[in-house]
Amino acid sequence: MRIVHLTPHLPPDQAANALLPYQLGEWAAARGDTVLYVAHPPRAGASAALPGDVTWVPRRQPSVWQKTVRVGSFAAAARIWRAAAPRIASADVVHIHSNGLLAEVGASIALRLGKPYVLTLYGTEIWHYQARRGLDLFTRAYRGAAAVVFYSERLLLRARELALGRFDCHVIYPPVSASFTFHDWVGQQEERLKLGISARHLIVNVKRLHPLAGQHVLIEAMGEIVREHPDARLVICGTGERLRDLQHGARAAGVERHVVFAGLVDNTMVARYCAAADLFALPSLLEALPTVAVEALAAGTPVVSSDNPGGLELNDLFGRDVEIVPRENALALADAIRAGLRDKRRTTPATGKIVSERFRADTVARQYWDVYDAIRRR
Repeated sequence: MRIVHLTPHLPPDQAANALLPYQLGEWAAARGDTVLYVAHPPRAGASAALPGDVTWVPRRQPSVWQKTVRVGSFAAAARIWRAAAPRIASADVVHIHSNGLLAEVGASIALRLGKPYVLTLYGTEIWHYQARRGLDLFTRAYRGAAAVVFYSERLLLRARELALGRFDCHVIYPPVSASFTFHDWVGQQEERLKLGISARHLIVNVKRLHPLAGQHVLIEAMGEIVREHPDARLVICGTGERLRDLQHGARAAGVERHVVFAGLVDNTMVARYCAAADLFALPSLLEALPTVAVEALAAGTPVVSSDNPGGLELNDLFGRDVEIVPRENALALADAIRAGLRDKRRTTPATGKIVSERFRADTVARQYWDVYDAIRRR
């Protein structure tokens, strides 16, 4: 089978719609399929080794003249069409990820050429959806897909609330790497020693430094946490535009020495931090299904999450291993974390079973192959 992925991101960019296309390509190449990509160059720098050949479509800012006469988008669409059309024409299955001009032009090409395509939606496409009058490329791409895959049940429910109900919708959860394995108390302490962490209490957050990630709430909460647990350390893994603001917030709150900004770390190191932590904190304002929280659970670490849709869905799945607090409520977040540090524990066997049955690579891959096979048989 010849599979063409159209995606706005690829590694080393840290985004769900970068990692999943890469993983799907690895799994497909391992079983003998041919994988091709059409993507924008990574914002994080030189691209990683990929399991298939890539046609890069540079992002270009329209000139002042193009903005004035409103031809910038048309020029970008034409550039995408020229790059993507030959690849799509050669495909047995086209897999389009997320939204934006690359995805939407790709869907138009596939429809024109009669190529079946799968559309995977990660969150923002639905959370911020607004029907438009006239030419609405996203709605057209959504309606024209042979199958649509949602990252979570709550995302699918929101689509239906927005009158985006349609046939052949699926929920396929994101995969959790095998590097995230359960660590008991002994394993946790071994990882902490390897990382050189001597603090008695370790809280970890992994997320891009973005306003919607809510790290500012977590830093505010640390002021309350260290009053009861003065030997607590917060490690934040990720980069982004909020770094300076968050560093300033830590200084202003008097917790600068309790907060470590680890920067961009690879998945192996993230797995070690998750295993070493006492709690994983996810104060995000909006999530579809936070893979980072499931990775922490897989490593044996309970999660404290805000009541964003993804956090609530994880609570539905994992029960008491995912504690829920109100969004943007630093005091409630601090209370939950302080309680968790008073009564430390590892995740339950039931959580490990759910991770194994619903989030491991073989399960996720099999679900996507079933979708691919079904649309090819039509």
